[in-house]
Amino acid sequence: MDLRLRGRKVLVTGASRGIGEAVARAFAAEGCDLYISARSSDLLDRIGEKLRADYGVRVVWVAADLALRAGVEELVRECADADIVVNNAGAIPGGRLSNIGADAWRQAWDLKVYGYIDLCRSFYDLMSSRGSGVLVNIIGASGNRPKSNYICGATANAALMAFTQALGGDSLEQGVRVVGINPGPIETERLIGLMKTSAKDRLGDETRWRELTRTLPGGRAGTVEEVAAATIFAASDLSSYTSGTIVTVDGGYSNRGSLM
Repeated sequence: MDLRLRGRKVLVTGASRGIGEAVARAFAAEGCDLYISARSSDLLDRIGEKLRADYGVRVVWVAADLALRAGVEELVRECADADIVVNNAGAIPGGRLSNIGADAWRQAWDLKVYGYIDLCRSFYDLMSSRGSGVLVNIIGASGNRPKSNYICGATANAALMAFTQALGGDSLEQGVRVVGINPGPIETERLIGLMKTSAKDRLGDETRWRELTRTLPGGRAGTVEEVAAATIFAASDLSSYTSGTIVTVDGGYSNRGSLM
């Protein structure tokens, strides 16, 4: 299927591993030129060179801390002509309200919530002035059904869902689309680490972590490639009438009924 993306300039944040790296690779495979960003310049060097070699596309990488306004401003200067921006930077720790102090809460939100909003604010203005562009926010399915043991992340995700829906509600008037992608349990380094800890506690052996995925839809976690596929389709011209909506990639996990 031709997604009509060849030649587009795409910025992907949090591109040094996991979902971000898979999204960058998927856009490169479609013939897009890339801007990739993360905090670690060493990881970006490796990934940027690999993408150039594998797909023959232009890749520019910018190491920036998007929890800081200065980092956002630097990225906007370097990538101002991006046609598509994918917000993916940030991970929020689990825990209940009593486990997460005020400083940890604010630090997590500075990157995942305010970082997304600040980058959208800047690129929305640039895209509106050109009359075209797409903003994609990789959020998280916990925003669909908030749980007390992931209160900081679930609240952040719910806020970003509302932000994405509100901004995308009338953005087509300026020629801009805004969409969200909500990954559920996806097999990333972070999920594997959580599963290993749980397997050690529950089964006495962290190497048996895959046994815990049997309760997930289809008996497995999702893949980063599945999230990437949803992302590039949502950003493509084939989705040109899609804005202000959230696509959830979790095998139906968020919609499972209560056990009570």
